[in-house]
Amino acid sequence: MTETSWMALRQLLVERYHDLRERLARRLGSTELASEALHEVYLRLGRTDTPGAVASPRAYLFKAAYNLATDRRRSERRRARHAVSDADVMLDIPDGQPGPDGIVEARIELAALARALLALPPRQRAILIAARYQQLPRAEIARRFGISRRTVQFELQRALEACREHMEMTEGDADDKS
Repeated sequence: MTETSWMALRQLLVERYHDLRERLARRLGSTELASEALHEVYLRLGRTDTPGAVASPRAYLFKAAYNLATDRRRSERRRARHAVSDADVMLDIPDGQPGPDGIVEARIELAALARALLALPPRQRAILIAARYQQLPRAEIARRFGISRRTVQFELQRALEACREHMEMTEGDADDKS
């Protein structure tokens, strides 16, 4: 068939649309799928190269629509399988929230840290809070306390070491009790 044959196929599809849709719907079990397939065939007619002579135009249109509908069903099934497997993967993601034992452990560590901070000399505690909690630059801390940045760094290092040692001792005491 020539280019005009695509026009003839489109015209035949328009003229026999209801008959083709009913026959296709009986075969597919879905009027909606049949309609969508026929609309897709209509849009595709003329977009492809000339296939040559078409012996039975009605059978050609029916078979083209049926193949499109079948392909669509297959791809929907594949998507559904992937969606199920994606959902399974999502269900296997561990919960990032701590459980009751994690909450108790965190509270114990927080209490130990509070005790470690209270054990520090007042200036070290203030420097540590300014640097870590308030996130002030070392130069600002030095200006506030009237000391050098090197002294700020030294006091901060001593405060962190004292807190670490206090926490390790607390952890060792907890291990001895269990």
